[in-house]
Amino acid sequence: MGKLRAAQYACSLLGHALQRHGASPELQKQIRQLEGHLSLGRKLLRLGNSADALESAKRAVHLSDVVLRFCITVSHLNRALYFACDNVLWAGKSGLAPRVDQEKWAQRSFRYYLFSLIMNLSRDAYEIRLLMEQEASACSRRPKGSAGGVPGGIETGGLGGPGTPGGGLPHLALKLRLQVLLLARVLRGHPPLLLDVVRNACDLFIPLDKLGLWRCGPGIVGLCGLLSSILSILTLIYPWLRLKP
Repeated sequence: MGKLRAAQYACSLLGHALQRHGASPELQKQIRQLEGHLSLGRKLLRLGNSADALESAKRAVHLSDVVLRFCITVSHLNRALYFACDNVLWAGKSGLAPRVDQEKWAQRSFRYYLFSLIMNLSRDAYEIRLLMEQEASACSRRPKGSAGGVPGGIETGGLGGPGTPGGGLPHLALKLRLQVLLLARVLRGHPPLLLDVVRNACDLFIPLDKLGLWRCGPGIVGLCGLLSSILSILTLIYPWLRLKP
């Protein structure tokens, strides 16, 4: 499935490149047809995915963390609805249900896809915040002279507080820098979380473009879809890279 998705978005990116470089209309048409066949093949292989998403939502309901329970459950429910709409689209494109309004069902499908991604990114942001708080707490307990006491080895004691003349802006800049360093340390130490953030962020451009909320163009959509697909394939090859739960 991941390879088909990567091939589909590679065709989208290739088609955009060929159009920009003035390739023959016949070649462009062949690439578009290949992309369409790959899309239809993916829809056929995803016929049972709605049931899988519902099962995942049922499992997520039992998570102890309220925020994770909400984000993951709602994400899976939206994925189930997205796949259900995708099944209707497949029936329309394959000729089984020729009266299906494909544009309407495509818009519904991408809306559910967008909601699912928003929930995924919310879950990522929540996990990042928890890890940053844990890391900051661990750093504050270390002696200032020890390595890694403060991210990047920056000492904060010399700066005046916000109430000191001229101390407000430097203090704010230092605080922001420390937060960025802390974020970098957390993501570097948790590859599954970093991969999930990048993959969801890449996928986000696809429904935003298809729904007309933010026109990115076929080139950006193809590149983001291809990168996201490659990252998904990596999680299949190396299961430890998959974010849990």
